[in-house]
Amino acid sequence: MSSPLGVALAGLIAGLLLASPVIAQDEEVDPLQPDFTLVNLPTTLRLPRHSAAFRVTHRFTRPLGEGDLGNLVASFFGLDSAAQVGLELRFGFFSGTQLGAYRTNDRAIDFFVKQDLRRQSDGPVGLSLFGAVEGRDNFSEEFSPGLALVVSRPLGRLGSVYVEPAWVGNTARGGPQDKDSTFFVGVGARIRLGSAAYLVGEFAPRLAGFKGIDPGRPSERAANHLSFGVEKRVGGHSFQLNFSNFFATTLTTLARGAGRGDDWYIGFNISRKFY
Repeated sequence: MSSPLGVALAGLIAGLLLASPVIAQDEEVDPLQPDFTLVNLPTTLRLPRHSAAFRVTHRFTRPLGEGDLGNLVASFFGLDSAAQVGLELRFGFFSGTQLGAYRTNDRAIDFFVKQDLRRQSDGPVGLSLFGAVEGRDNFSEEFSPGLALVVSRPLGRLGSVYVEPAWVGNTARGGPQDKDSTFFVGVGARIRLGSAAYLVGEFAPRLAGFKGIDPGRPSERAANHLSFGVEKRVGGHSFQLNFSNFFATTLTTLARGAGRGDDWYIGFNISRKFY
């Protein structure tokens, strides 16, 4: 009869042999999907077990259309202005399961979990569930839960497209009490420009529930979020220069809308994978 220790060792070795192809596949660079977000919307990229990724978001708050061209140049195209800065850390607890936290300098904290259901490389689509809870004032008030289904599809070797139906609660924040949640559908794409450069874009139209309020015109709805940018992958780093009609970076802020929507802001994302 085999000893309990021998059985345990055999089981451990078998588990490692079975898991190693999965882990190796998760660690491979996917040229069609090199990062965990487009601009702000999540992707279906998997984070390997016991690995981490870090991201910095930076949105300058000066509208690019403010003043004339001379004013824009004098402010170095808005780079002299104040900025909304966010720091994000995510960790792969299990193969296909990510947990993360994201904090912006307006003291909002967003905790999120992402469960990958199907790899995009396994075809024909990638599937992930993304859940988050955002709280204001260092996660002490105005909590907003959110849930999204992330669906991705490769476009041959050209890139990937995304459709992401999402629900977010407590979006009105003291507004109309009969509509205190929002349903929107994020759509986006990442298109390859060579071996390691990309064109990215996303749009998040709100379809039902609370549809935002324009702070400058309270009687009107806020515009839908729109972003586009260019991106370069260098090893484990991704560098992205983006332009948005508002500085929304989470499910909650995407759901609340983009204010007037006719102002544009420059920003950037920098991400680093630790695997």
